[in-house]
Amino acid sequence: MSEQQQIVEHVVLFKVKPDADSSKLEAMVSGLNGLASLNLTLHLSFGQLLHSRSSSLTFTHMLHSRYRSKEDLREYAVHPEHVRVVNENKPIIDDVMAVDWMSNGASVSPKPGSAMRVTFLKLKENLGENEKARVLEVIGGIKDQFQAIEQLSLGENFSHERAKGFTIASIAVLPGQADLEALDSNSEVVNLQKEKAGDSTESVVVVDYVIPPPQVANL
Repeated sequence: MSEQQQIVEHVVLFKVKPDADSSKLEAMVSGLNGLASLNLTLHLSFGQLLHSRSSSLTFTHMLHSRYRSKEDLREYAVHPEHVRVVNENKPIIDDVMAVDWMSNGASVSPKPGSAMRVTFLKLKENLGENEKARVLEVIGGIKDQFQAIEQLSLGENFSHERAKGFTIASIAVLPGQADLEALDSNSEVVNLQKEKAGDSTESVVVVDYVIPPPQVANL
């Protein structure tokens, strides 16, 4: 695909404080989903995670959005409405991790009810470009193994300030939650993927998420 057909993926993982007031959490969900109305965003969804798997990090919620360019993402980041929502919700957040990458495998917005498996890899230090390319190739090969995957977006993180050292990212979009369970049940292929990329990987974060239905504005 050409550069013009690429899109920017923006994923933010949140750990909400366990004692956060439910009304404040509801306001956070409403406020972040409301950012979908900004003209800069091609797609935006925020909600609670289905699963979070990591040896050292724990997250509870995820925001996923897509942009036409890095410039649109930069404008979104400093947009007054985005800044307001972020500042309002800081008191109930324990931890945040954000990863951004260019993708040419995600041309349409995933539908409400679609399931997403998001994977972040922290590669071992001093890996060369050939090793990075091999890891990306291994991740990209999963779409051939699992026909249920509707979209597979992958790439190398270009925003390092809040990524906690994670550099390779992917999103697999499937029709629904049952397809995630089918993915896990095929242990032979899953283990083969881990084996191929394991030599180059220091740590992994995997989260599962089901896109909620659009919010209805309160009149």
